[in-house]
Amino acid sequence: MSFTKKFYISDTHFGHTNILAMQPRHFASIEQHDELLVQSWNSVVGDDDIVYHLGDFAMALHERADYVRYVFSRLRGRKHLIVGNHDVDSRGDVHETLLSLDWERPPTGFRFTDDGGLRVVMSHYAQRAWQGHLRGAVHFYGHAHGHLAPYGLSRDVGVDMSDVAYTPRTFAELTRSMKLDVYVKGTR
Repeated sequence: MSFTKKFYISDTHFGHTNILAMQPRHFASIEQHDELLVQSWNSVVGDDDIVYHLGDFAMALHERADYVRYVFSRLRGRKHLIVGNHDVDSRGDVHETLLSLDWERPPTGFRFTDDGGLRVVMSHYAQRAWQGHLRGAVHFYGHAHGHLAPYGLSRDVGVDMSDVAYTPRTFAELTRSMKLDVYVKGTR
């Protein structure tokens, strides 16, 4: 029997050529970038594992819809999307290409789960206060691309964070430097 793991990641920007220069991400092409992300993802995620993607899954959703579907089909795991700014159309609705993908649950602006004995609050955007923050709830976010310092029990889980390194990470990996022992195991 296999053990189901939970993973977290944000800001993959599949198909987004301009992201290579904006961050910078040191790849010769967006295809090389995307291939490394797919390989890194599949190196840790099993078919039954859960992956929470905290937004900005892909870019050029109209022009490269088939490419986005192809990339998504190659990624292992049961995938959840917390919507980011690049995941919506001009009206602010989740882009139809993303809605057509086989997400475990419909994409949403927030998602909650329990992991490591604590509540995890997920959104694309960083928050100074989040549900349960005074009782030890952890907040994972994306969007900032490493430009915001961690705050309390919150942190950026974007692919370009040095400890994420383009690979979905577990709760234990992402909270290694946080002081969680006060909150874990029913003390919250």
